[in-house]
Amino acid sequence: MTAFFQSKDGYSIAYHHIAGYKPTVMFFPGFFSHMQGTKALWLNECCKARGQSYIRFDYRGHGESDGTFEEGTISDWLNDALLILDEVADAPVVAVGSSMGGWIALLAALARPDIIRGFVGIASSPDFTKSIYEERITDEERNRLHENGYILRNSDYQDKPVKITNKLIDDGHRHFLLHRNSLELDIPACFIHGKRDKDVPWQKSATLHQMIGEQKSELILVPDGEHRLSRPKDLRLIDAAVCKISSIISSN
Repeated sequence: MTAFFQSKDGYSIAYHHIAGYKPTVMFFPGFFSHMQGTKALWLNECCKARGQSYIRFDYRGHGESDGTFEEGTISDWLNDALLILDEVADAPVVAVGSSMGGWIALLAALARPDIIRGFVGIASSPDFTKSIYEERITDEERNRLHENGYILRNSDYQDKPVKITNKLIDDGHRHFLLHRNSLELDIPACFIHGKRDKDVPWQKSATLHQMIGEQKSELILVPDGEHRLSRPKDLRLIDAAVCKISSIISSN
């Protein structure tokens, strides 16, 4: 059954929690995604089967949570994740982030280093607002973004165009990670990325792997993998990484 927590600014944030042994696995969805997605539900069943604590949730404007997607920012969605971490999660936590969720999860790990003690990134997309603005839209779209406050972009993953707001792009600047020399996270991590990903270059995961440190993290490149990484063999790979990180945490 879906439960809800009220944010300080009045939004009901939806989540599901399965009680079990620790570390707790917490799934961070991607941009315009939700906790009913293939990967979120797969991990739900895997954790349930082995008796491991598991949390999945929806950011505001996504899925069953309050709010309008177009009004959300990286700051808002990070705060929603921190709310669930603080109010629901039993530490230690393995944060599992998909695409934008990888960015949010890393930001959450930096903000809550005592709670998040492991990380699994799936096609992680840090700084994606920068990539949209500098690489994926035309000069004409940039002008419309500034003049109208938003643009509409077609998506391979949605039936209707997605509204990209100037507010989202501007707020993203506050949370960029890839310009840093390192990520000051003393946690085991695994970065999984498809080499055929047309949406997020696999080099982003390679950079994060180096930033956390090759001694503490693992980079797994899937030769024929695309962005979603939702095929049965991809899902098994993701759960294997979760189990490996969980085991490292438990042994420390």
